[in-house]
Order: sequence, then structure tokens, then C-alpha cells
Amino acid sequence: MALTSSQIALTVAFFGSFAFIFGVIAENKKPPFGTPIQGKGVVICKFPSDPTVALGALSVVALLLSAISGWFAVFFPYQGKSVPKEALFRSTALTVFFIIAVSVTVLAEGMMMWATITEGLHRSRNVHQDLTTQCPTAKTGLFGGAAFLALDASLFWLVCQMLTLNARADYLEEDDDPKGAYGQVLSTDFDANGAGNPAPKA
Repeated sequence: MALTSSQIALTVAFFGSFAFIFGVIAENKKPPFGTPIQGKGVVICKFPSDPTVALGALSVVALLLSAISGWFAVFFPYQGKSVPKEALFRSTALTVFFIIAVSVTVLAEGMMMWATITEGLHRSRNVHQDLTTQCPTAKTGLFGGAAFLALDASLFWLVCQMLTLNARADYLEEDDDPKGAYGQVLSTDFDANGAGNPAPKA
């Protein structure tokens, strides 16, 4: 069964929405700091058990799948008809939104990975020589900001798909333009109706 534009759009939106939801929940679940426990010359940070790191990782994966689906939506041969990239990107609007979609995706993915890795490192490296440490966690707002960027990225990919469909329609109309056939018919009719026959002598 061939994929339709609606199915591809739903896939982009589905994974983009989950990237947003996972990121927002990770931001809400993340504790502001851990509990410092004094040891012999060290401070051991104890953090509450929460799914922040797992949610951040899921958001990264969901955003990646949304971006792959968005990329696929631009270059997919709908109804089995391929269109050259050069023809697609003759559309200035598609070119601009494609660049924005890629840029926002990279920014969102980078920010979400940074927050997730930072949070994971804080939890795994929880023994500190600095006795004044306050057991920090990932910077507040990183997960939330990355979540909103992920949602924006999926929306930009959806806009790219709509512009792609318009560019494809324009190209295929040009490709199927019957002017050449009409020109031949008119030329044949013209020849038959007098241009090819000599005028009768008086």
C-alpha cells in the first residue's frame, strides 16, 4: 500500500508531539537540586528517583523520527511520480522553510541532548570533593525550551510538505503541458487549409 501525504503528515506530527510532551514532562519532573550528604572529605549528592533522563532520551529519539519523516515528506515520490530536487527548490518559499526546519531541528536536538546528558552526568558523578557543592541538576528551562523548539520543528516540516506538494503540482503541470501537441495540430490544419495549396489561377 502506497503512503499518502496525509499519512506522512500524521507521522511527522505524531513524533513531533511526543518529542514536545516528553520534553515538557522531563522539565516538570526534574528536581531543582539534589540532597548533599556529607562524607569523609567528600559530598555525596542524592537525587530523587525520577524519569527525567529517560524522558529526555525519548524526546531526542521522537524528534529525530519526526525530522526523518519531514525530510522524507519533501523528497517522497507521491503517487509514484518523482520530481527533481532542482524543480522542487525553484520555490523560494520551500527553500526558506526547508532551511528553517533543518536549523530548528538541529537546535532542538542539540539542546535536548545537552540537557539530557548534563542531567545524566550530574546523577552518575555524584561524589564531589568540593564540600560546598549544592548538588545542581541540569539548568532549569533547557528541557522545556528544547520541547517547544521540537514542536516548532515538526510544524516547519509540515509547512515544507505543503509547499512541496505545491511545487510538485506546478512541475507536473509544466511537464504535462500539451502546447506542443496543440501547436502541431494547428500547424497541420493551417497547411491543409491553404498554406500548402497554391491559389487558383485567374
